[in-house]
Amino acid sequence: MAPSVISEFLDPSPAALAAQWKSVLAREEVPKGSRQVPFVPSEVVLSLCASLLVDHRRFGSSSAHRAGMPVQHFASLFKRRPTSFIAKMANLDGTRSHGGRHEVEVASLMLSDSVLMQDVYLRILRSARSHGIDEHALPDFLELENGETLWLAGQEELVQSEIERSLEQSLEKWSSERNDIPIATTQRLLTSRVRIGQHRFAAGVLSNHEHRCVFCGLSANIGGRRRPRLLTASHIKPWRDSTDKARLDRRNGFTACPTHDIAFDTGLITVDEDLNLHYAPGVESDMEIESPLRAALGKPPLRDRLILPDKAERPDVVYLDWHRTQIYVAS
Repeated sequence: MAPSVISEFLDPSPAALAAQWKSVLAREEVPKGSRQVPFVPSEVVLSLCASLLVDHRRFGSSSAHRAGMPVQHFASLFKRRPTSFIAKMANLDGTRSHGGRHEVEVASLMLSDSVLMQDVYLRILRSARSHGIDEHALPDFLELENGETLWLAGQEELVQSEIERSLEQSLEKWSSERNDIPIATTQRLLTSRVRIGQHRFAAGVLSNHEHRCVFCGLSANIGGRRRPRLLTASHIKPWRDSTDKARLDRRNGFTACPTHDIAFDTGLITVDEDLNLHYAPGVESDMEIESPLRAALGKPPLRDRLILPDKAERPDVVYLDWHRTQIYVAS
């Protein structure tokens, strides 16, 4: 792919973005069954950014209308059916074998560089606002317009060597099926796919627990703003030991502050099937003589049972049992 073509996606000029938005605003609805106009570069990039929130694999042609924000906003603004954006996301992550090679290459570069993704996303939104497209028509779905930083949740749990091992078979399969894509692009894209899956998992866990530590109740909402780095969302049964399905199951996750996340991860505390908290041997006796330990793991701040919102999905007993037998006992 020529550098000049890449720059249309990764380094768009104000003039190029203005021309794209003018063409979008001049669009008319295309009758069903008729060929749609090609995606403009900013439309492709926004679809890629939306993949941080929306897992296209959960939707088909008959269910795309149920895809969450911002797919329905895109459909209205860009005058396309929701299925078009679901298909575009599949093109971008290489799921569709007939997807454009240049889109896969753009995706691999942007998904591996969050600073680049944030920069291009904000350029696109600023241009949209200058053309009268407000937040109702095109919401700031990555929540970056007010000076926040793009942050992929849950990444601290991932280890590059473990990702590489998990991708060995996928990389071999891709190399045989998509020999039109350079190996370096494939490696970047598959690694990014893992990291995005982890981000969606962690975001789902945080939302399920309303951004509060399930052990002590600490909230990430302070001073009228959400502080995303204050809490972590990690697996009960660790990513490295889980199947692909379990890696994405939010019932295999806890929201916790760093201290209590590590205490659970290392087996100092565990949780039974009734959500009651238990200490590993020696912890309670040490708390009697170590006031800092008591301040960190005593009750309070910990509670006798997990703190879960009324509407939250409970953790799956299968994962809790695994932690008690594999991590807690081993401690």
